[in-house]
Amino acid sequence: MTTNTEEKVYRLDALKWALVIALVSVGVYGNSYYSAESVLYRAIALLALAGVAILIATNTAKGSAIVDVIRGAFVELRKVVWPTRQETNQTTLIVVALVIVTSIILWLLDTLLGFIASSIIG
Repeated sequence: MTTNTEEKVYRLDALKWALVIALVSVGVYGNSYYSAESVLYRAIALLALAGVAILIATNTAKGSAIVDVIRGAFVELRKVVWPTRQETNQTTLIVVALVIVTSIILWLLDTLLGFIASSIIG
């Protein structure tokens, strides 16, 4: 049984990353340079530059690996069994009750130690 696995060849990764850095730099400088323009226009331009930069970055070896990790995270997220509303409410009430009990215990301990310290000091 043979399986042919074709690995994608990533060429010019350093040049692609340099281009991504240049695009981000142009976005930062352009946002500062055109500060008198409308925020809407600057935001649209920044989103466009970010989209192009992300598109270029995902065509590199590291960018492709990051995309694979993100896809895997979404697959695992779909496997999660989320608690029901009733379970969430019950757990929240238990946590609140334990916080109140712990705070009362600590308050009593602080009061007792304060009383002992004031008795010793005078």
